[in-house]
Amino acid sequence: MRRIRQHRDYYLLLLPGLLFLAIFRYSPMYGIVIAFQDYNVFQGISGSEWVGLDQFRRLVASEEFIQVLTNTLLISIYKIIILFPIPIILALLLNEVRLKRFKSVVQTVIYLPHFLSWVIIAGLFVTILSPMGGLVNEIISFFGGQPVSFLTDNQFFRSVVVFTAGWKESGWNAIIFIAAIAGIDQEQYDAAKIDGAGRLQTMLHITLPGIASTIVLMFILRIGNILEAGTEQILTLYNPVVYATGDVIGTYVYRIGLGQMDYSFSTAVGLFNSLVGFLLILFGNAACRKWLKRSIW
Repeated sequence: MRRIRQHRDYYLLLLPGLLFLAIFRYSPMYGIVIAFQDYNVFQGISGSEWVGLDQFRRLVASEEFIQVLTNTLLISIYKIIILFPIPIILALLLNEVRLKRFKSVVQTVIYLPHFLSWVIIAGLFVTILSPMGGLVNEIISFFGGQPVSFLTDNQFFRSVVVFTAGWKESGWNAIIFIAAIAGIDQEQYDAAKIDGAGRLQTMLHITLPGIASTIVLMFILRIGNILEAGTEQILTLYNPVVYATGDVIGTYVYRIGLGQMDYSFSTAVGLFNSLVGFLLILFGNAACRKWLKRSIW
């Protein structure tokens, strides 16, 4: 209480954020009990029948959910392996650019897609990838190939999801690493220059180790979100033809919860998703602390 009185101005600034969390993040958690009920909209939470773990047994026994979980893990793993290093590489390369005007133009161009909604981006790529007159298929046809239905072919759909996610977010995600690079002591670069180190050596031995803690932090958080494969993105791109490879937990909850009004089952799926994410954060933090000697806590 003494510290609160001493720093009351800071706590007053913190208060709106805490109220936001309490109202919009913590109070809705009461609805988790729906996962343990046979929820009826007209009877409400208090009047619905309590069924215990029946929804979770149904979840584990559902072949459809196993396919959805597999799709979610594969898409997320592809995004981690392919897309996670790209913002780091972009930040390292931008740090080496000495022409400020050119650097500003490049940053603006790679940041811009982040500000476009997935609805706009989906419309853009549906047009570009269209088998009838789409730019990509026109190029394929020019070289003698056959048009490909990228968005209705299970063989290509996951690749489209990963590519569009990278195109939209890689530049924006690089901001975090650029900010981390800006915090590195500039005297280290001056000392390396005096010692005759080249740009590549400086990048590998000063810049990269200097942002290692940020990389570990972002990696742990990404592991925790491994079951979030991009619900909004996939909702705007997929269709029933590619459910076998494109339906993820988020879209599955949307289809079952709102489409079929099976609120109890969809809540059970969402709770399962959250618990697994929480456990993955704990595991990722412990693994990084053990092998990399760095962690969030």
